[in-house]
Amino acid sequence: MTSPLLPALPPRMDIEMVAVASGTHPELIERFVELGLVPARRDAGGRLWFDRGAPELVRRIVRLHADLSLNYAAVALVIDLLDRIDVLENRRWVIQFGKGTPPWT
Repeated sequence: MTSPLLPALPPRMDIEMVAVASGTHPELIERFVELGLVPARRDAGGRLWFDRGAPELVRRIVRLHADLSLNYAAVALVIDLLDRIDVLENRRWVIQFGKGTPPWT
């Protein structure tokens, strides 16, 4: 059942959908793909396809670059470190409370 207020996201998104959802220009997203910041797959026609989490990742990259004045190599490092922190916090939660998933995920 889907809510009339929340649109259902497709299992994969093209570059235009990611651009609209993240509020960025498609050329910037292409650059992020070229730099290896945003994972994407190309189909036989050369069209880029993204996972559902791509708009959030693009927004995070833009925020880190603009707000902290980080270059894109540093942005990649920060995103990797933030992902590792999330994994470690989830493990700590499971060890400490013996539950499968923490309430913030």
